Formats: sequence, C-alpha cells, structure tokens
Amino acid sequence: MKTEKREVEERMTHFETVLRREGVKLTHQRMEIFREVARTGDHPDAEQVFQRVRKHLPTVSLDTVYRTLWLLNDLGLVTTLGSSRERTRFDANLSSHHHFVCEQCGFTRDFYSTELDKIQLPDSVDSLGEIEATHVEVRGVCRNCVENQKPKTQS
Repeated sequence: MKTEKREVEERMTHFETVLRREGVKLTHQRMEIFREVARTGDHPDAEQVFQRVRKHLPTVSLDTVYRTLWLLNDLGLVTTLGSSRERTRFDANLSSHHHFVCEQCGFTRDFYSTELDKIQLPDSVDSLGEIEATHVEVRGVCRNCVENQKPKTQS
C-alpha cells in the first residue's frame, strides 16, 4: 500500500523543516531513507528499508539505515511499533491511528477509528508512568493468509 503523493510531500516537507530546526545535516541518504518509510504503509523494518533504498542508492549501508531510523525516531519523525522481541518496525504516519498485524506473515496496516482514539485508560495505568500516546494493535490473520489456508477444491 502506497501513501498518497500529497501526503508523502507533506511528510518530506515536515522532515526537512525538523532537520533544519534541529541543526541536523540534510543528507541525500537521510532523505531517501525517510522517503521510503514515508511513502509506504507497510511499516517496514530496518532490513526492508535497506533492501528498498539500496536499489536506487547502492552505496547505502545497513548501519546507516539503522542509525538514520533511530535518529528519525529521536527527532519525532517516525514512531516504532512491535515488541522488543520482534524486529522493530517504523511508521512515518504521525496522525492518530491504529494497527492491524497479521500473526502469520507480519502484514501491518494502519486503520482509523474515532472510537478507539477516545479510549479511556484505567486509573491503574497512571501508577505505571506518564502516558505519552496510546494506540490499538489488532492482531489476527490477514485475508491473504486466510485465502492461502483454504483447501483447494478440485474442478
């Protein structure tokens, strides 16, 4: 799933603004790495970003991709999702949204819900720390995996 061109352009403009404001050098590699995360809705992990970016930027290293993604995270330009036991996935969609994750293949997509945006956390969460953000991660089996599991009927 690709993000609309207008949305990618807005994300790129925001990216450039934040880097300039924070005094971070705006390099071609950083731009291409961010653009890859910004243009896709599949929440790639660092290895996927590396594989995609090196198709048109063959000199990029996996280390550069990792360092850049964590820099972007520190600057608030991307967020991470997934538990620490899994590969961390990166998301440039900073608007309020939630995630569907396929338990079998890892397919991950955004979905929007005003009802979930208004979710009330129990008071006990306050005792754990200061909440900065919430989102719902729905786990299940994607349509493609469901279809691949169905027995083939003979003709």
